[in-house]
Amino acid sequence: MKYVDISPEARIGNNVQIDSFTRIHDDVEIGDNCVIHSNVTIFPGARIGDGVTLFPGAVIAGVPQALKFRGAKTYAYIGNGTSIHECATVNRGTASTGKTIVGENCLIMAYCHVAHDCVLGNRVIMSNASQIAGEVHIDDAAVIGGGSLIHQFCHLGRNIMLQGGALVNKDIPPFVKAAREPISYVGLNTIGMHRNGFSDEDIAAIAEVYRYLYLSDLNVTNAVKQILEKVPQSPFRDEIVDFVNNSQRGVIRSAI
Repeated sequence: MKYVDISPEARIGNNVQIDSFTRIHDDVEIGDNCVIHSNVTIFPGARIGDGVTLFPGAVIAGVPQALKFRGAKTYAYIGNGTSIHECATVNRGTASTGKTIVGENCLIMAYCHVAHDCVLGNRVIMSNASQIAGEVHIDDAAVIGGGSLIHQFCHLGRNIMLQGGALVNKDIPPFVKAAREPISYVGLNTIGMHRNGFSDEDIAAIAEVYRYLYLSDLNVTNAVKQILEKVPQSPFRDEIVDFVNNSQRGVIRSAI
């Protein structure tokens, strides 16, 4: 490990590879079996799990780019098995929530940015140069197309597929594809669901819910009423209805 600057206060696990010109600050914890390539910077408050790979130029737990930040002691958590590629940045939290979280087995491609207080679930894929603003929530197995821009406080449901170059300013409910401008529903993410173990029966149940929400002339309020009255109860139905009812920015509408 030539030309490496590691604080004696940092806690580093077993079998960790750290390449040249990397800087690891105080108050950093790194799990076992990680690979940290050259020119990586890990700031105070980083909590990195086992089996994480950080590629050259990555910056973890950087100071939040938020005027409200006043130097609070906050954190950035990186889950086990996650890969963060070249020049991607994950800022730590602010006093709002105290932490930024990237889940397990995520793939954060080159030049992506994860802002303060974001929460990414497990197996999230952020394609190259995607940028997510503060306090965005992205649920498990979501796929974010390259060059996408996601407005602060948005919520993206699990197993979604987002078009590359998308401008997202609304919440995107689970299991759908979203594309166009303005960002809209363009169908179910059936390929993604099959890849994640959903059965044909599961997908049919989900499609029935979205038939009312997106393929009728009903507004959101009336569509939810019809779903609760006419669609048989299932975990998928309840998950979608809860997502819509709890949306803070409003859900996307249909382009079909």
